[in-house]
Amino acid sequence: MYAGADSQTVRHSPLVLEGLVKHFGGVTAVAGVDLEVESCEVVGVIGPNGSGKSTLFNLISGMLPMDEGRVWLVGKEVTGRSAWRIARAGLARTFQIPSLFDNISVRDNLLAAAVEGDWKGAPRRAGEVLEMLEISHVADNLASELSGGQQKLLEFGRVCMRDPSVILLDEATAGVHPNIRRIMLEAIRRVREAGATFLVIEHDMEMVREICDRIIVMDAGQVVAKGSFDEIADNVEVQRAYLGRQR
Repeated sequence: MYAGADSQTVRHSPLVLEGLVKHFGGVTAVAGVDLEVESCEVVGVIGPNGSGKSTLFNLISGMLPMDEGRVWLVGKEVTGRSAWRIARAGLARTFQIPSLFDNISVRDNLLAAAVEGDWKGAPRRAGEVLEMLEISHVADNLASELSGGQQKLLEFGRVCMRDPSVILLDEATAGVHPNIRRIMLEAIRRVREAGATFLVIEHDMEMVREICDRIIVMDAGQVVAKGSFDEIADNVEVQRAYLGRQR
């Protein structure tokens, strides 16, 4: 926890970021990001490559130490905690390149994600996740045998097995077949309806339009705009930073 933090401060939203800052040498990758994500909300994070989106996720999830700022997860401050402690507190995430156990089966990948949770109910839950993601037919295949899109589904399934309160999705539908995209979108909706809150990095603007309640736009480590899809699309600063044009 950074100097001066008040550990007794309570934030009631599932995810609250206050003044997050990260420097890499002379480059400021994240420059004072503030954000509050409400319960069961899906918030999109968009911006050009190098704008700080993935670094922001790494700060939230504890994979990188922040230079300044505070993070609250499900009402408790998790600033400075290790990644595994933040995960146990109720956060889960996916990566641009899925992080799986390649040499075990799809089903066992799901079961492995539930080791710290409801182990007795894990087989039943794994069956439900396999069905939801339409990968029951490859349940006994090695994870390495799946297509790239199926691997993204499996990684999301591993997240679901943990039953987290807050989920960070990093380009979950990038480069996938349209059918995989459909399955992923439907699964996100179902998990949200069950009570999960989402923060989503995505370049697929159609997905952002379909699933996000609101959007934040980052450029050069800063949030330059917030709002609905239509508000963002009409924002001159967004057109300059993200779309590369001005009116």
